[in-house]
Amino acid sequence: MGWAALGRRAGGGGRFSPILSLSLASLASSLILVVLCLLTSAITLATFIKAEDIFEEGKSDKEILDNLLLSTRYDKRLLPPVQGTLTVNVSVLLLSLASPDESSLKYEVEFLLQQQWYDPRLRYSNRSRYEFLNAIHHHNDIWLPDTYFIMHGDFKDPLIPVHFALRIYRNGTVNYLMRRHLILSCQGRLNIFPFDDPLCSFAIESISYEQTAITYVWKNDEDTLRKSPSLTTLNAYLIQNQTITCPIKASWRGNYSCLKVDLIFTRDRAFYFTTVFIPGVILVTSSFITFWLEWNAVPARVMIGVTTMLNFFTTSNGFRSTLPVVSNLTAMNVWDGVCMCFIYASLLEFVCVNYVGRKRPLHNVVYRPGENPVTQKREPGGSQAPGSGAGPNEIVTCTNCGPNPCTHAANNGCAAEVRKKEPPHPIRVAKTIDVIARILFPAAYAIFLAFFFIHYKSVS
Repeated sequence: MGWAALGRRAGGGGRFSPILSLSLASLASSLILVVLCLLTSAITLATFIKAEDIFEEGKSDKEILDNLLLSTRYDKRLLPPVQGTLTVNVSVLLLSLASPDESSLKYEVEFLLQQQWYDPRLRYSNRSRYEFLNAIHHHNDIWLPDTYFIMHGDFKDPLIPVHFALRIYRNGTVNYLMRRHLILSCQGRLNIFPFDDPLCSFAIESISYEQTAITYVWKNDEDTLRKSPSLTTLNAYLIQNQTITCPIKASWRGNYSCLKVDLIFTRDRAFYFTTVFIPGVILVTSSFITFWLEWNAVPARVMIGVTTMLNFFTTSNGFRSTLPVVSNLTAMNVWDGVCMCFIYASLLEFVCVNYVGRKRPLHNVVYRPGENPVTQKREPGGSQAPGSGAGPNEIVTCTNCGPNPCTHAANNGCAAEVRKKEPPHPIRVAKTIDVIARILFPAAYAIFLAFFFIHYKSVS
């Protein structure tokens, strides 16, 4: 009655009752919301405390990983939940380079491939004493990039390497390190072999995720590969390398992120000089020694010519078995062919000289007016060979004495006389050929050497 009377005094009629009812309903709703918030906070706090117990001091990395990788909170089939495109940082550390296989243009390369990305599902508490978790035994339970190698030769056994490391850091960064051993198929300019510099390339790409999902980038924008300190002592063939993004025209699938590694090698030219070029020069110049021997030293000249040819055949055939088999002409083919031609030509020169030197001298060859006769030996008994012009007192036939033939001394000044001469002796001709060969062959071979090395060096 008192409240009703008060209400009637304050506002008259029944206006106060609806307002009071509305206020009570609002108060009840607020209390319910507060209770719900407190319950939610308590449940969340309890869950957090329960999860935080896993990361307390003394827990092993296995226990932490077992909790992180529970099927209720982690699914390795899903990409890490990051905003935008997942970035995978890649770096390569060269470990060793094996000796090249010249016959197939393949190089064996051993390196460490490091991939790093961010997965927020794998963050763990800072209260743990671990700076990173060793997840090598959880390798099959964690999402990993499906990195695929393209533009390479083959993997060396075993196909799937067992040497790898997998680390997870506090902030969710995953570091995946693999040891790879590739047999690279290289591209070389075999037409100038062995003066070419082979280019060996390989690329990495995601096999199933397009570029909108995963992007590969070189870590720290490295434009060259990192090399192990022991690399220079193991092999010195690598002269240059570069890390680039795969060109669109060179990529086999343009809508997938791709990184490319180019390794530029050089051949050990000191090896070719000591095993091919210098022995070839020695053998060819040895065949020229026959030009300084007597024309009739048949055993010595035959032995030198045949021996140098056989030695060159043996040397070139033994080395050619290790060279790439190609159908086009290479620098090594030019070298072998020209050197063999010089050795064979020196042998033919000996045959020619020996043939000319053994010929019988020719007689009764007429001298034309104004030519000098060649002194001939007198025949036994004091007589001269017919038609000879032995000296100034020799009697020769003269044709300007009138209708009858007459004779005059050789120094009588008969202008129209016809004298008979003896041609150069075959032995003299043979020796002259040797003298010419002593100059012509070495000079021609020196010109070839200069042209060969300058030309192929400039082309390379």
